[in-house]
Amino acid sequence: MHQSHHSGRPRFAAVAICLSLAAPALRAYGQSADAKPDPRPNVLFAFADDWGRYASAYAKLQPGGPSDVVKTPHFDRVAREGVLFTNAFVNAPSCTPCRSSILSGQYFWRTGLGAILQGAIWDESIPSYPLILRDGGYHIGHTYKVWSPGTPRDAPYGGREYAYVRRGGHLNQFSQFVSRNPDHEAAKQQVFEEVLGNFRDFLAEREGRPFCYWFGPTNTHRKWIQGSGLELWGINPDDLKGKLPPFLPDVPTVREDFADYLGEAQAFDASLGVLIEELERIGELDNTILVVSGDHGIPGFPRGKCNLYDLGVGVALAVRWPGRVPGGRVLEDFVTLPDLAPTFLEAAGLKPPEVMTARSLMGVLTSDRNGLVDPSRDYAVVGRERHVAAARTDCLPYPQRALHTKDFLYVRNFKPDRLPMGTGPGFGAPDEPLPTYEELRENTFAAFADMDASPSKAWILTHRDDPGMDRYMDFAFGRRPAEELYDLNKDPHGMQNVAGDPSYDAVLRRLSERLTSILRETGDPRVTGDGTTFEQPPYAGPLPARKKK
Repeated sequence: MHQSHHSGRPRFAAVAICLSLAAPALRAYGQSADAKPDPRPNVLFAFADDWGRYASAYAKLQPGGPSDVVKTPHFDRVAREGVLFTNAFVNAPSCTPCRSSILSGQYFWRTGLGAILQGAIWDESIPSYPLILRDGGYHIGHTYKVWSPGTPRDAPYGGREYAYVRRGGHLNQFSQFVSRNPDHEAAKQQVFEEVLGNFRDFLAEREGRPFCYWFGPTNTHRKWIQGSGLELWGINPDDLKGKLPPFLPDVPTVREDFADYLGEAQAFDASLGVLIEELERIGELDNTILVVSGDHGIPGFPRGKCNLYDLGVGVALAVRWPGRVPGGRVLEDFVTLPDLAPTFLEAAGLKPPEVMTARSLMGVLTSDRNGLVDPSRDYAVVGRERHVAAARTDCLPYPQRALHTKDFLYVRNFKPDRLPMGTGPGFGAPDEPLPTYEELRENTFAAFADMDASPSKAWILTHRDDPGMDRYMDFAFGRRPAEELYDLNKDPHGMQNVAGDPSYDAVLRRLSERLTSILRETGDPRVTGDGTTFEQPPYAGPLPARKKK
């Protein structure tokens, strides 16, 4: 009996799972039968690397986009039985600073060297919600990626001491592992068994405590196998015709690349189903705050990862907690993921540290209203500093901050002379032949290193001289002015900058002043002091040489 490639539900009854529990559930998970249970809720955060706002639950709200062709039944269940957010954003569209902000409950620019990707070092004086929960009596643990690249790895979550990965990590290379196995369905089940085994290993050490678990697979991060979306999940690239953002070329290569990414999102969703099913089996699902999201937008596509446009910073977010969070609601409140840190602490009965700049979502979550619950949640502030160190000359960042609102997107580019995705031949680097298609597809550092290597990146660059390609090249790699303003009611994809239009002068001034005020109030080094902190070592400049072992 095999699972259909259209299904996201792992059928464990169809396979022999060698991880079956021989003892009753309480004893197997480290809780004696006479132990007095801690009534506080468990916390489970399922957090997919590079997963933007793509789920079938969103297709029902905003049809006509890529979510039309993806099937995410387990995310949809969380949204249906809990709340679905339509305006959730990361604070930074780069892995390490994004995670620094979530774990600390602060804007990324307040986390020291946690504000950059390559060269990141965690400051252990910064409080992080997992360690606060640990010290407050929670059993904490994580599987796969938490905080990296950075030193020490996963430091805000207690490091590798709290890692549960011994059953395997093939989910992180899902399409590679499954594609090379002739029996795709058997390979999928092996992956799901590893997910289950790691989770059970974590639960086995609870000792009667409530738990805090971070599930962080990286399969939605590049690379994945070309054609795997169709082969493994039945996602036909042609079904994406007319559904891609208009700043992307609607051509077979780009559609297939996007379809393969959505296939990885379905693999993540199937793994989420494994965790939900296990919580149901042991009777813990309804006493668990279950939060599902991703750590920024799609990689290897123009305006996605490493960009402050919606494709780069907009993410899926659903929260389920029966009994406390009324279900079946769709919320329009603006949320940035750092808000989760004080939310988790408040739910556990712990006071968030005053240093946390994020705001707890408990008031929004426990309301019974739809739409905009808290009128003060009408914006999200996002930004970026350095991603790939060598992306541009002298290993400098591309500093940006932006303010997202319902009606407008305002972006401030502090160094408009620099190239947002880094240099390439003829673009800030010597005018010589571009790398080959294969090099651009496989090697992020070949050119424009702040955009991941991908078939889409390679196609755009190798077709740059074709008629009509100028606009796509500009959207992807061109310089940007000091200020950008987009009227999202007239221009939902943010393609027409109206910052220079006199009729928008008042809006531009109002949003600029509001952003500046927030940055100053929160001590952003870009607008405090002499504004050069992020331009100097160790935030910029060549990376230190690695020590030889």
